Amino acid sequence: MSAFTAMMWNGFREARRNRVTVVVGVFTAVVLLSSTLVTEVTVATFDRVLTDFGLGMMSIILVFLTIFLSSSLLSREIERRTIFLVVSKPVSRRQFLLARLAGNMLTLGVLLVAMTLIFLGELLLFGADITSTQLLASAGLWFELLILSSVGILFSSFAGPAVSAIATTGMYFTGHLTGDLYMIANRSESGAVQAIGKTIYYLLPNLERVNFRPQATYALPVDASTFLSGVGYSLAWTLVLITLAITIFERRDFR
Repeated sequence: MSAFTAMMWNGFREARRNRVTVVVGVFTAVVLLSSTLVTEVTVATFDRVLTDFGLGMMSIILVFLTIFLSSSLLSREIERRTIFLVVSKPVSRRQFLLARLAGNMLTLGVLLVAMTLIFLGELLLFGADITSTQLLASAGLWFELLILSSVGILFSSFAGPAVSAIATTGMYFTGHLTGDLYMIANRSESGAVQAIGKTIYYLLPNLERVNFRPQATYALPVDASTFLSGVGYSLAWTLVLITLAITIFERRDFR
């Protein structure tokens, strides 16, 4: 087993020791409870409510878990002084950071698959339709979490866990509002406001590019080019963010 793979699996096992699997149980309980509460909804909107609530809860739980895992990633290693053991071995800091990101995404991927299966089971239980857009929305969520994990790791490469968590949370909300900010700025008669809106739009990741939950809720199709464009967009932003994180992390003095 290579050093990269070993560190990735170690990150996955660490997350399990932190009992992150509890979130699957929480999601199951919330989804089943919500199902009983919406059984009185009219047939015309029943499928829509189940889809909206299920995907929405999946997103909220995994987003905040992502913020927790990524923002405290490096601080835990420094506090336990295990970072000194790693950097003293023939393992580059770049390899260490990439392995930690891979471990995070493996953990989130396993949880996402488990939640998706529970969600689909709920739809089958109530006789609701399962569409390809629902599966694309679940897959798109993983790429959204990839960008957020990269943001969290970037901030944790030079800041403490509290600052990293707050900044990553702010980036999450801003990332879903960049399109709206761009439209509002374009309607303004002020050139300065338009310039600020465009700057924010192009300098910050637009998480709506991989958010297909609205389409899944209304059973609207998502073509392959739109999905693949969102995937490419998220991978490009991940590359930029992780490159910045590695650059900062390689210059950081842990003494």
